[in-house]
Amino acid sequence: MAYKDSLCAGLNLIQSVFPQSNTVDSYITTESPIAKAGVLANIGSSGSKSSGAYPGVVIASPSTSNPDYLYSWVRDSSLVFKELIDQYTSGQDTTLRTLIDEFVTAEAHLQQVPNPSGTVSTGGLGEPKFNIDETAFTGAWGRPQRDGPALRSTSIITYANWLIASGNSSYVSSTLWPIIKLDLDYVAQNWNQTTFDLWEEVDSSSFFTTAVQHRALRQGAALATTIGQTSVVSGYTTQAQNMLCFLQSYWNPSPGYMTANTGGGRSGIDANTVIASIHTFDVNAGCDATTFQPCSDKALSSLKTYVDSFRTIYSINFGIPANQAVATGRYPEDVYQGGNPWYLTTFAVAEQLYDAVIVWGKQGYIQVTSTSLGFFQQFDTSLTIGTYSSSSSTYTSLVSAIRSFADGFVAIGAEYTPSGGGLAEQYSRDTGAPLSAVDLTWSYASALTVFAARSGTTSASWGAKGLTVSSSCLTSNGATVSVEFNVNADTVLGESIYLTGSVGALSNWDTSTAILMSSANYPIWSTTVNLPASNAIQYKYIRIYNGAVTWESDPNNAFTTAASGAQTLNDSWR
Repeated sequence: MAYKDSLCAGLNLIQSVFPQSNTVDSYITTESPIAKAGVLANIGSSGSKSSGAYPGVVIASPSTSNPDYLYSWVRDSSLVFKELIDQYTSGQDTTLRTLIDEFVTAEAHLQQVPNPSGTVSTGGLGEPKFNIDETAFTGAWGRPQRDGPALRSTSIITYANWLIASGNSSYVSSTLWPIIKLDLDYVAQNWNQTTFDLWEEVDSSSFFTTAVQHRALRQGAALATTIGQTSVVSGYTTQAQNMLCFLQSYWNPSPGYMTANTGGGRSGIDANTVIASIHTFDVNAGCDATTFQPCSDKALSSLKTYVDSFRTIYSINFGIPANQAVATGRYPEDVYQGGNPWYLTTFAVAEQLYDAVIVWGKQGYIQVTSTSLGFFQQFDTSLTIGTYSSSSSTYTSLVSAIRSFADGFVAIGAEYTPSGGGLAEQYSRDTGAPLSAVDLTWSYASALTVFAARSGTTSASWGAKGLTVSSSCLTSNGATVSVEFNVNADTVLGESIYLTGSVGALSNWDTSTAILMSSANYPIWSTTVNLPASNAIQYKYIRIYNGAVTWESDPNNAFTTAASGAQTLNDSWR
């Protein structure tokens, strides 16, 4: 029996603000403890459904067939523990300390496990998933996935900042910083190489990955400054600025949305961008569009495009008015497991909207631009571009309508949650019945974070306020081209080949953040980098062995990037 049987016969019965709000209140009261228990049950070794996972290891789901999710993903684990760490450091749940320490220990071990992506020093940190006994998963998979190290470092940095504030900086410096630094170094050196996206399907550049990598380096630079590890600050800050510039290139001004991936052959409309916005939310950054804050005009326009793309493709959405919530999935072209809505993506829409309401209340006004006008006119068709103070009736009615709109997405989650409260990965596009992996840890965590956002709870600021980019960064899609670099170079054991060059995407000749190349086709070393289109570029390959850097001989290699498309360069070490 579905949860709707105990609350209402369908969403058509709860469209007025107060009945819908009551439905959501009731659901949160019932589902919050279930979701928290669902998360904890999937964490080893004491979790009741953790299936023998080692201490601190998060299983994605206890499901072992169709699909088999009894593995530990770095991304999922880090997002789950970010929420648990937020609960602990805010005083909401002071019982989590041991579990957090076990997570840190488990992740430190996994960093060192050789795997198909490499070793800790040759790309292994980009490995997306491991067996639950902390051994390498060696089967075929979409690898590397470069969001994991960023998300893991962000989670542990949150814990580190709390420890420092509590007077335990020595533990941070001696134990946590080495773990964090490995991940941040990987991000700084590899951010502009291609990666599989968070759905593990498209190998290109991913908006979500770039956004969380940027956040990680900003937080990492701040932490390094606090604990006196100042040698890395300049490099992290430089690469963060380069990433922030690159982040702007995902924007598609017509019809107005962030393109989730630079490759893949799809529309680019994807929950990727919604999830990026909520996981890089900074309550002190206002409605900043540069960092894609939830209430920014670009984020709201992108959200409308994403939500509207599902209105006519799922049967359970048919007949719902165009200004009301609908079930949403990963992306409209999705066919995985039948291409259904997901609990975590539907909740993510609500969370972005709740985050927006929080910031509007904090700053005391709503600004409507030409970019966001279409989003706001869903709630007031006569609305015009302008700034609406919190003292105005327009502000009051907009906030009320948008909060109700957000509640609608949670109400859909309630509608299709089984009576026991268990959250699977997906729910049927035709009937709303739970589908795919059962007890998905990320689904439970997404429920906890959206409930927290609805209550007005926010995480600590990460430094997004006041960040700017040059006007040359504010470009549309197509401003970069993909360039594959190949060099034939013999090396000795322990020696690696790196790439550096004359632009930020090639580390601006900084050997400390040069790009590690892959030796998968040794003696050919390869990497693919997104570079500014129609630009004159100079570059060189370097060898690094035991920390010593050897440059190839002069002159610099040089070429001009194409106006669009992809290029391949084949070189030999000189």
